[in-house]
Amino acid sequence: MSCVIREAELRDQLLKENAEYRRLAAEHQSCDHELEGLSNKHFLSDDEQIQEKTLKKKKLMLKDQMYSLMQEVRRQIEAQSR
Repeated sequence: MSCVIREAELRDQLLKENAEYRRLAAEHQSCDHELEGLSNKHFLSDDEQIQEKTLKKKKLMLKDQMYSLMQEVRRQIEAQSR
């Protein structure tokens, strides 16, 4: 019998129980807030444009790491339920 955990449930569980996932999520949220601040500006300087691109890449990298961690935990949970 396979134990299927929805993504939202797994994300909530990881936020509560996994320090690495919490750290990644906090960094991701921080990047999001910084990007929001930049998007509220009418004009971005050259440095701000570089900062925006860097933040977008970092945010995507963090999201990929969070997803990988979720997949790893999901595999562990499914292996235990077999």
